[in-house]
Amino acid sequence: MPDHEPTPIEQITQLTLQHYERSAEQFFAGTIDHDVSQNIAALLDAIEAPAPFHLLDLGCGPGRDLKTFAALGHHAVGVDGSARFAEMARAFSGCEVWQQDFVELDLPAQRYDGVFANASLFHVPAAALPQVLLDLRACLKPGGVLFSSNPRGDNREGWNGPRYGSYHDWPAWQAFMVAAGFLPLGHYYRPPGLPREQQPWLASVWRKPVE
Repeated sequence: MPDHEPTPIEQITQLTLQHYERSAEQFFAGTIDHDVSQNIAALLDAIEAPAPFHLLDLGCGPGRDLKTFAALGHHAVGVDGSARFAEMARAFSGCEVWQQDFVELDLPAQRYDGVFANASLFHVPAAALPQVLLDLRACLKPGGVLFSSNPRGDNREGWNGPRYGSYHDWPAWQAFMVAAGFLPLGHYYRPPGLPREQQPWLASVWRKPVE
C-alpha cells in the first residue's frame, strides 16, 4: 500500500481490486470455461519473432490464459493487481506471476514479444491510460504486439457496481493507442457471428514500431 494519501486514480484502482479480492473464487468458476481462443490467436498470429514467444498476460486473473500460453510452449508471465488472483494464477498455470497495480507498473524494458490484455485495460481510468500504454509499449521488444479486448461503449466511464470501467468506442480507443506510439494491425468485435448490437467486446491488435 502507498505510504501517502491515495490519489483519486489510486483510490479507484484499489476499490476495484478489493472487489476482485472478495470474489476471486466466484470469478474463477464463472470464467474458467470462457472461449477466448480467437483473441489468443489474434495475438500469436501477429507476432513475427521466432517461437517460443515471451508473453506478458496483463490482468491474468486466476491464470486461465497463462496456462494456455504455457501449454502452447511459450514463456508467459502474468501480472495482476489482486494478490488472491496472483496466488491462484501461480498455482493454476505454473507460471511466474507478479502482483502490480496497472497504474503503477514496473516491467522490464523490451522483454516481451507480446502483451495480452484481455478484459483488463478497461479498468484503467482514462486519465491514467496514456501512461499505462506507454509502460506497456516500453516492455515490448521492437516489433512486439499488444492485444487488447475491452467492453465497448460511448466513451463514458464510472462505477459499474463495485468495479470501475472506461468504455471506449473504436475511434477513441484508436486515438489512445496511436498517441502511445502503436501501429494498428486490425480490430474486430466479439462474440463472432452475431449482429453488432450483440457484440459488446472490442478487440484490437497493435504493433510497436521497429525503431
